[in-house]
Amino acid sequence: MRHVDSRRVTAGCAILEGMDAPSASAPVSYHAVMEQRYRRRLPAALGDLSGPTHGTVQLPLHVAWSGQTVFDLDCPKPRMHMYRIVLAEGQQADVATYLSRDLLVSQWPVLRTLISKTVRGVWESAFPELREGQPAAP
Repeated sequence: MRHVDSRRVTAGCAILEGMDAPSASAPVSYHAVMEQRYRRRLPAALGDLSGPTHGTVQLPLHVAWSGQTVFDLDCPKPRMHMYRIVLAEGQQADVATYLSRDLLVSQWPVLRTLISKTVRGVWESAFPELREGQPAAP
């Protein structure tokens, strides 16, 4: 039979007693955690997106940490790729700095099919003008 040190058990209980119980509103699923993460990155309004609309952009490594970091906004595929990266990896300041309201809105019909359901849902629920008249995404 294994001996249990009662001092350790008592110390562990004392530690647990000092902890707050999980709140009923705490995210319990991976999806809920990700939604919350992306919601915190949203701008207050689409008009706050003041990124460039032409030329070459180099994303910082904390945003484009794997692969391509330089994008030509005058070419549709690289521009779409950059927007996907910033939406998925950028913090709130990055979103405002590197995304343009006009480009986001004009690209959204295709872009929404290339990003995760979570990112798409967060952006479309915050900005209904993005989802208006859009076909259902897969």
